[in-house]
Amino acid sequence: MSANALPAHYDKVFTTPLDKASRFSFDEQVVACFPDMIRRSVPGYGQVLAMLPIFAKRHCQFGQVNAAGKKVSRIYDLGCSLGGATMALVGEAGGFDIDDLQIKAVDISPAMTTKAAALLKENYPKHDIDVITADIRDIDFKPCDMVVLNLTLQFLPPADRTQVLQALYQSLNTGGILVLTEKTHAIDEQDDAWLVERYYDFKRANGYSELEISGKRNALENVLVTDTLDEHHQRLAQVGFARSVTWFQFLNFASMVAFK
Repeated sequence: MSANALPAHYDKVFTTPLDKASRFSFDEQVVACFPDMIRRSVPGYGQVLAMLPIFAKRHCQFGQVNAAGKKVSRIYDLGCSLGGATMALVGEAGGFDIDDLQIKAVDISPAMTTKAAALLKENYPKHDIDVITADIRDIDFKPCDMVVLNLTLQFLPPADRTQVLQALYQSLNTGGILVLTEKTHAIDEQDDAWLVERYYDFKRANGYSELEISGKRNALENVLVTDTLDEHHQRLAQVGFARSVTWFQFLNFASMVAFK
């Protein structure tokens, strides 16, 4: 397929060289192609989303009350982007009744939340979904049964991550869960190099050029800062989670569940 024949939603953000000082941001250009970018850049993302309603079925206890006085389970979708996790939870595959869940979908990018709010209103107009534009470091979290933190913590300064997880731990009811999905790096340098190269092979197989791969890598430098899996589990334990388990891993991407 030629560049001119690519559909409008195709990820073309890094098809031309960027200034070395340019940094990745979730702006209108990224929003326009985000589903394609995620599909071709994040291995296993669809599988992670598909499991969210399965986890929710096991751990949502309906311990909160909505404005109508009905018992619901409140779920936070933090770094919601276009609402993929929220849609997975409230969609037909989730198996919840229309008024079972109260979802707070939060993202710092106004471009993301504007589009997410429109998509969610169009597809799920009767569901209790609140799309919020905010920095998750500034939110006063309400009691909840589940928190989804998909590919979000990695964009916060490392020094702020413990504080956010501490606030989430405090907001979760006993028996609640945090689903944390992150890009990681391996402790062993040789192992990490192999995983990174296979990840680039994954991107090449999905149609990204060497220019696009190197361009995005440079744009994400010091914007996306990874931890090791051990660091994630240690931090989760530090803030109080009774246990945590890595339930999914695909190359250098992993998803964990932490239990309160």
